[in-house]
Amino acid sequence: MCAEAAKTVRVRVEGLVQGVGFRAFASRRAADLGVTGWVRNTLDGAVEFEAQANPGAMERFLLDVRAGPRMARVEEMRVESVGDAPDYSSFEMRW
Repeated sequence: MCAEAAKTVRVRVEGLVQGVGFRAFASRRAADLGVTGWVRNTLDGAVEFEAQANPGAMERFLLDVRAGPRMARVEEMRVESVGDAPDYSSFEMRW
């Protein structure tokens, strides 16, 4: 049985997403689901990340991120495919 090809997306999440544990939440969910990539806060108050996973894990991860941690309020989430991405070996929080 052949494994599904990894998919890479770049995501920007806006709303009440800084100061509520959003990056840590995304990192934990990524680890649970086998998603690799990175997450960081932006200067304008959003959170952005690049994530890489098989399509099933990616779908679950994006659903979880859209819900966010308990104290977060996601108002907008933009997802775009990344065509030429490196192969990530882990998921890291960036500053």
